Amino acid sequence: MSINNRYDFVYLFDVKDGNPNGDPDAGNMPRIDPETGQGLTTDVCLKRKVRNFVEMTQAGTSGCDIFIKEKAVLNNLIAEAHQQESVKGKEKGEKTAAARGWMCQKYYDIRTFGAVMSTGDNAGQVRGPVQLTFSRSIDPIFAQEHSITRMAVATEKEAEAQSGDNRTMGRKATVPYGLYRCHGFISAHLAAQTEFNDKDLEVFWQALINMFDHDRSAARGEMTARGLYVFRHDSKLGNAQAHDLFDRVNIHRSGGETPRAFADYQVSVDENDMPAGVQLITMLQ
Repeated sequence: MSINNRYDFVYLFDVKDGNPNGDPDAGNMPRIDPETGQGLTTDVCLKRKVRNFVEMTQAGTSGCDIFIKEKAVLNNLIAEAHQQESVKGKEKGEKTAAARGWMCQKYYDIRTFGAVMSTGDNAGQVRGPVQLTFSRSIDPIFAQEHSITRMAVATEKEAEAQSGDNRTMGRKATVPYGLYRCHGFISAHLAAQTEFNDKDLEVFWQALINMFDHDRSAARGEMTARGLYVFRHDSKLGNAQAHDLFDRVNIHRSGGETPRAFADYQVSVDENDMPAGVQLITMLQ
């Protein structure tokens, strides 16, 4: 059974001496708002980490396969849906709907984030109940680029050109520190279309809290989940506007002029006069 409540949430995470989300159009430098200098992280970046966490922790669990994963050939997976007995023999429109339903049941990320499945054998399109904004840093970030050296070369030709010195120069981009804020929305009405249920929701919360601990790399430095503030509505439609709820979560600088740690910030949440039918659940602080 799909979820029966709307949720809105504020998610905080930080990065130290790493690149949270490189921009391929800018030499893989950290994404930045050129007008404000604030750092940006795409929704796709966070969804990738959620997918990786689910794939790692829910392996072998029915309904928790991942559709968008590394080296996947998506049209082959869509074609598999059309080979199911529950799909074969149906008329064109019914066949597409049946294939879409089978894909939602099998793949966690389709049930959660949605997918376009009309690129081959048509399984339609799914608008996922869980949507994320771009994450934006609280303060402007300072993106640095560092030269790095590898004490080896890839080919004999390179070795000959260096007379055996065998060094390869490279570049690495980092942010000294940045605290990022993301807003998220979960629609009970869209959940009914994909059958996104309470178990799926619990897996999603666990992913947001723990995914950075299982996604370490030298390029990303230290990334850590710092806060997850969930506003649960008593109804499917919701009992208050999301932006009013988000305004209750405030982040203030408590350290010096140049923040270099989460301790340089103070997070406060206004729980007074909460709208009727809305419950604040602090999952991580």
